[in-house]
Amino acid sequence: MHCSPPKMVCETKIVADEHDTIPGTKKDSIILSSSQIWTSSSPSPNTVEGKDVKSDTVFIREFQRSDHVEVRRIFCEGIMERIPNTAFRGLKHQTQTQFLYAFLTLMCFLVTKSFTLTCGVPFILLGARYYFSRKVILAYLDCVLHTDMADIEEYYIKPTGSSFWVAVLDGSVVGMVAAQGREEDNTVELRRMSVDSRFRGKGIAKALGRRVLEFAVHNSYSAVVLGTTAVKPAAHKLYESLGFRHAGESEEHTLPGMSHSLLERMFFQIRYHRYRLQLREE
Repeated sequence: MHCSPPKMVCETKIVADEHDTIPGTKKDSIILSSSQIWTSSSPSPNTVEGKDVKSDTVFIREFQRSDHVEVRRIFCEGIMERIPNTAFRGLKHQTQTQFLYAFLTLMCFLVTKSFTLTCGVPFILLGARYYFSRKVILAYLDCVLHTDMADIEEYYIKPTGSSFWVAVLDGSVVGMVAAQGREEDNTVELRRMSVDSRFRGKGIAKALGRRVLEFAVHNSYSAVVLGTTAVKPAAHKLYESLGFRHAGESEEHTLPGMSHSLLERMFFQIRYHRYRLQLREE
């Protein structure tokens, strides 16, 4: 299967007015410990006090080839979570689809006069949503695993103006994020953010997002942009707390594997959101 790297999701706290004073350089590692971030060139409080670094300290460093297996695992896990989220959580935001399903349920009762069959209609409809969500998202995942996630160094490390980082906790990779520069409009896109589900809620996504903003500042980009089909409100709140502003949305976004058939349109819908953090005016 051949396709260009598709855009679908990223999972990502920083105050908007902090981005112009973000420390670090392109190659610096960042150390996150509970509520504070240091660059590798600055001693942490634990070092100053002569104590060992706490076991819950997360290091943000550039991707290495040996990280590839864990990075792919975390990414796949995050994408697979999108199947039930899109099928079930996403329905709450699809008012027209809700009315359509209610109409179909009512028509079933009017035609069959059977409460048993009518009660089964919602489960059939939800089952169809799960089937089509799984079909499209697995096709998307397959495309990604055969493009940029198949050769991270080629797509993100070697090109000037792009990079890829991992979050490391106790020697294990627990998160990742990419930055891809776009010369045509002097922006950098935050991509492929994902955190191992076992380590969420520790501020890892915040540290990863901040690393991209630092990278953008020190490489003189005018803005950081991202696109997401995330359904959970928490994801959008996180982008906004990083300083991003919602720049629009679309229900016409196409993913690899979408056929746009009538059945697919009935049972699979996504809403693509665009976010932008302006760092400086051009």
